Amino acid sequence: MKTRTFNLHVLTMGLCMSVITLSCNSNKSSKPDMVSEYEVLTVSTKNIETYREFPVTIEGTENIEIYPKIEGFIEKVYVDEGQYVQKGQVLFSLNAPEYQQDLLSTKAAISSAKADVSSAQVDVEKAKPLVEREIISKFELTSAENSLTAANAALEQAQANYSNAQTNYNYTKITAPVSGYIGTLPYKLGSLVSSSISEPLTTVSNIKQVYAYFSINEKTYLEFAKVGLFKNLEEVSLLLPDYTAFDQKGKIQTVSGQVDEETGSFNVRAIFDNPDNLLRTGNSATIQIPRTIKDAFLIPQSATYEIQGGVYVYVVNEQSQVQSTKITVTATNSGQAYIVTEGLKAGDQVVLEGISGLSSGKEIKTVQVKESDISALQQITEKVTTTNN
Repeated sequence: MKTRTFNLHVLTMGLCMSVITLSCNSNKSSKPDMVSEYEVLTVSTKNIETYREFPVTIEGTENIEIYPKIEGFIEKVYVDEGQYVQKGQVLFSLNAPEYQQDLLSTKAAISSAKADVSSAQVDVEKAKPLVEREIISKFELTSAENSLTAANAALEQAQANYSNAQTNYNYTKITAPVSGYIGTLPYKLGSLVSSSISEPLTTVSNIKQVYAYFSINEKTYLEFAKVGLFKNLEEVSLLLPDYTAFDQKGKIQTVSGQVDEETGSFNVRAIFDNPDNLLRTGNSATIQIPRTIKDAFLIPQSATYEIQGGVYVYVVNEQSQVQSTKITVTATNSGQAYIVTEGLKAGDQVVLEGISGLSSGKEIKTVQVKESDISALQQITEKVTTTNN
């Protein structure tokens, strides 16, 4: 009796397990595979006005170092650092008494030479009638005339010495060669200076116009040359150290004639008007060189990934499957978006997020996102114009 009851319990449990197993298998077979949703952007062609940025050093168009031409002690400094001076204004005076003495000595020599000329002239005038009356020989007249010639030559030499002494004496007053702003003043009163000093007395910088110097590598040079940037002399902009735009536009003036063998770069010079004297020699800034990229696409950087230096996106095909696609990009200045120049076509759907979990051939459900709702595309500073394709 007990054995029969035990067998009945075992049979009942077996039937229950079979029912549960069948039920689970039925649920598995009836549950369909889930297709995940992904946000996508349908791209359209655009003309994008962007710019390349390069660090620059500012210099006045006239930036003249002031050195003394004679040796002497600084007797007086007439200017202060940062002061604006006019051309010809006295900056320094030097104490060099020997030049004052030379000036007085050569001036006295002129007076003496003039007296000698007068005496020689009198001798000639006296000799002429005596020769005519044959009281003295012509030789004596010739000798008197030669003495007059020598006296005139001595006078000319004395005048030249005086002019030279006057020039040297004038060098004790050091004046501004151009109008501009005074730089640093490393030498103080009483300092002994000469033309061989290691650093200048100061600099005078004319900053009504300023030069912006920067360097570009060979690849960038070729890029600019092919689009005619150096020939067309397009306007360029300047970004100040506080990230505000300078209110004057500039132009590229010159490019060095040969590449620097050590750095592999070209030196470029742009010029800007500086009517308010805001820019000073030695300032740093950033030059912005414009360029227009036509028929390009704009996508957020977060929609891309890199493999071995290449940039890729996932594009949805007609079967709602994603395909890994290599693209050629240029970074925007915001650092949040890419300008795509190759690899996409108008109407392509680019997956925006969650790309780390995707692989080519995976089916997804697309959720369209407007470009205006993508914050990374709203942060760019480039001017974007949609083209009609």
